[in-house]
Amino acid sequence: MADQKRTVEITASDLPLHCPPPGAELWCQHPRVFLDVSHNGEVVCPYCGTHYIFKGELPKGHH
Repeated sequence: MADQKRTVEITASDLPLHCPPPGAELWCQHPRVFLDVSHNGEVVCPYCGTHYIFKGELPKGHH
């Protein structure tokens, strides 16, 4: 899976963020891991390498 890296833009409606996301194809499934984008607005999944970038304003409680 490491060679399938991709970048995904997310918004407040995607929080709390976890990977794999809902509806992910069966071939790209791995154990669910919750990811924190509140520190610098982006995070990389340690399992599959997907790069998530937050767009917009974080809701209260996520700073």
